[in-house]
Amino acid sequence: MPQSKSIQDESQVIVWLGQFVQHGGPRYMQIADFIERAIDNQQLKTGDRLPSQRRMAELLQVDLTTVTRAYEEAKRRQLLSGLGARGTYATAPKFDLGQMLDLSMNIPPPPANVALAELLKQGLAQVQRNADDDLLINYHLGGGSLDDRAAGVSWLQPMLGKIAPTQISVCPGAQAALAAFIMSLTKHGDVILAEPAIYPGLRMAAEQLGRRIIAVDIDIDGMRPDLLAAALKKYAAPMVYVNPTLQNPTTHTMPTARRQEIAKVIAHSDAYLLEDDPYWLLLDDAPPPLATMIPDRVCYIATLAKCLAPGLRTAFVWLQEHELQQRFLTALRSFSLMTPPLTSALASQWIRNGTATTLLAGIHEEASLRQRMAADLLAGRSCLNNQGIHVWLPLPSYWTAQELVQSARNDGLAITPSEIFYNQSNPPHSVRIALGGIRQREQLAAALRRLSHLLARRPEAHLRQI
Repeated sequence: MPQSKSIQDESQVIVWLGQFVQHGGPRYMQIADFIERAIDNQQLKTGDRLPSQRRMAELLQVDLTTVTRAYEEAKRRQLLSGLGARGTYATAPKFDLGQMLDLSMNIPPPPANVALAELLKQGLAQVQRNADDDLLINYHLGGGSLDDRAAGVSWLQPMLGKIAPTQISVCPGAQAALAAFIMSLTKHGDVILAEPAIYPGLRMAAEQLGRRIIAVDIDIDGMRPDLLAAALKKYAAPMVYVNPTLQNPTTHTMPTARRQEIAKVIAHSDAYLLEDDPYWLLLDDAPPPLATMIPDRVCYIATLAKCLAPGLRTAFVWLQEHELQQRFLTALRSFSLMTPPLTSALASQWIRNGTATTLLAGIHEEASLRQRMAADLLAGRSCLNNQGIHVWLPLPSYWTAQELVQSARNDGLAITPSEIFYNQSNPPHSVRIALGGIRQREQLAAALRRLSHLLARRPEAHLRQI
């Protein structure tokens, strides 16, 4: 332990303590979060002595037991160390820098100021109290219960406005929904039109089902409507795929005017538009979905995996056309009978009681913080957007994506090369950096610093060192 510093005066303590958040979880967890943020922000440094538990209780106007639990939680996170009568001190979180640091898995970061473990325990207990146990472990008809569909209406309202529960289908994730739409909208050998960079799960499903994906070129606003119209005529494509908001991987968001132009092209064709929109709620002032512009020709998918938690295995699909909805559900049932009842019940309950909104706000806050961290630590390297849960990183001319991926792996980092997303030869020399897979901020910062140092070296110099 470094030589201890003097006790901070109370004005310094008040600076980093923060304010309790209503519905932000137990107060002891919030106090532990205050400590973690203070260490992340360098307001508390290794060796700083914290106030005694009794004094902290007085400052926060909580009981002593709350502070005792908070300090224990902070010690569990390896944020504090106790030295008996000498007091309690801040310490840097310990982690194994030799382990593989995963910047490849695109999942939401742990929500800021939210005791997720407590919410999960409470939520599962409430589900068990409120639901028939037999219903939670039995088969159900596909598409979701009435309660689940009603929750879907609430969740989709910010995007789509007033919609009916009968137009909602609840699915076991977006990947299942994509496959079911391919099966219900296309036949073997058909062409699916998409932008050059697409979600890899779509390409995987299309290849397995014998469909072809043809890229429609883009400009600064996204898919070009003139080229889309020409491709629809040339290939008689029954389906067009777009991921228009914080696109995976490029983070590009299609502006409203371009969405209207694309909607007009679709309206004058026989094709349906598959709008995959998992990140809409993570973008401030997101443009209206294309589904609001041509509701009778759009199949809209919004998964909870990218804005709440992948483990919920819940995605909401909105379809205005009843006949197409029945075809979609038939296709879905051919390989996935239902959404897991326990997780869908938990997701629905969280949406109804406001927990999902609390989680979303926490994830949005944490994602914004991590975006700022990435911008600082990867300074000078162009990223298209500063929102969402990933960044798109164009590489210096002396690196190819594959070279960087291999060198990063040798250096203990997992990143995703551009070729995973592009259905063409010679994809751009870029990589996707996912910001949510590493739980601890300090560990994420260490990974980004390591990547920044790697990018600053030429491949030959790096290979000589390993």
